[in-house]
Amino acid sequence: MTREARLLSGIILITVPTIQYGGYFLLTSLMDKGSGYMENPLRQNFFRAGHAHAGVIVILSLVCQVLADAAVLPEPLLWFVRIGVPLAAILISAGFFFSMLPPTATQPSGAVSLIYVGALILAVSVVSLGIGLIRVPA
Repeated sequence: MTREARLLSGIILITVPTIQYGGYFLLTSLMDKGSGYMENPLRQNFFRAGHAHAGVIVILSLVCQVLADAAVLPEPLLWFVRIGVPLAAILISAGFFFSMLPPTATQPSGAVSLIYVGALILAVSVVSLGIGLIRVPA
C-alpha cells in the first residue's frame, strides 16, 4: 500500500464515528416521541438514505484507495479519484440530511442539490478508476 493510500485510508477511518453518530441520532429520533420523526415519512426516508449512503460509500472509498495504487492514471486524475469517492460520501449524505432538517419539512430544500453533485463526483471517480485499472498492462 502506498503512502497516499495509507494516509487517505486513515483519514477516512477517522470519519467513521460521524456515521456512528448518524445512527445514534436516528435511533434517538425513533425512540423520542416528541422528536416528530415518526410523523414525517419523507424525512424518515431522507435520513435513512443519508445514513446508508454514508456507510456504503465510505467502505467503497477504502476499497478505492487500494485499487488506486494499481491504476494507470495521470497523477491529478488519480488524486481526484482518491479524494472524490470519500468526498461523494460526504456530499450525498449531507444532501439527504440538510435538505430535510426542519421536522415539519414537506419537501427537500435546495441542499438536495448536494446529492446530485456528490453522485456526479462519485460516478466520474469510479469510472475513471475503472478505466485506470483496465489500462494496466497484463
